[in-house]
Amino acid sequence: MSYREGHYYSSNENSNGNSNENTSEYVNHNIVFSKISSKNLTALWNETLENGMHGICFSLYEDGQKPGDIITAEQVNRRIQILKPHSKWVRSFSCIEGNEHIPRIAHQNGMKTLVGAWLGNDLELNEREITSLIELAKEGCVDIAAVGNEVMYRGDLTEEQLLEYINRVKLAFPNIPVGYVDAYYEFSHRPNITNACDVILTNCYPYWEGCPIEHSLNHMISMFNSAKDSGQGKRVIITETGWPSEGGFLKGAVASNENAMKYFIETSSWCKKNNIEIFYFSSFDESWKVGPEGEVGAYWGLWDKNEKLKF
Repeated sequence: MSYREGHYYSSNENSNGNSNENTSEYVNHNIVFSKISSKNLTALWNETLENGMHGICFSLYEDGQKPGDIITAEQVNRRIQILKPHSKWVRSFSCIEGNEHIPRIAHQNGMKTLVGAWLGNDLELNEREITSLIELAKEGCVDIAAVGNEVMYRGDLTEEQLLEYINRVKLAFPNIPVGYVDAYYEFSHRPNITNACDVILTNCYPYWEGCPIEHSLNHMISMFNSAKDSGQGKRVIITETGWPSEGGFLKGAVASNENAMKYFIETSSWCKKNNIEIFYFSSFDESWKVGPEGEVGAYWGLWDKNEKLKF
């Protein structure tokens, strides 16, 4: 019997058994994990993965590599072969230093692409990123373009500088949707940027807000709703959400194998039932992320750093 036949689901209830008003417009069958053994949880996680995802974030770097290293097409191709049976779309974060291979190889393998130009405070690198993004779009490798990722959150550029990049890319290929990726709340704080985007590309991380796993789905839904309200009818895509499998805790959010499986199962189920476009974060564990994010940064993948499925 499939674990998805309703045996383990409660309809539209939060962890206290009360209906959740914030999710009433959606189908939200929370899974009753207390009824699932550890063995069956792993089986349900695998079944969820086998049923496929809308999209996944592409983890580029092997152990010992870091941003700035040049990545080969062969390395990208090997990882695309692992991902393509499970996902229709792939998201890349940069257009240089080997990242440009991702949309090309993904398209060759029948996957669609959300292609990002990484922007920061180095204007010379920004120019290379934007130029390469435009070239990839002209090649037909870009289905959605993301101009910048959390630039406003980091404070790397002014709003006016970011808008100039966004409008430049929109002018270069007017038939491809163009957006900007940031935390859900930035779209209400930055109406000029929101208005410039064809599509709202929002990152939603209950873990980084210290949310306990039992409340994480409803919190993620509230994040999505915030971005949706700011977009005022524009298409909204969850460009990043996920849960780490180890590395400690943040307030009430605990990184563990069990919680990583629960979050992936619940999030995937809710997005499929409600036709929400999502790019799960992330594909493979990456050791270099210990630097910027602490120990937990290395454990966000569905596959480990050796490209082995975790569970």
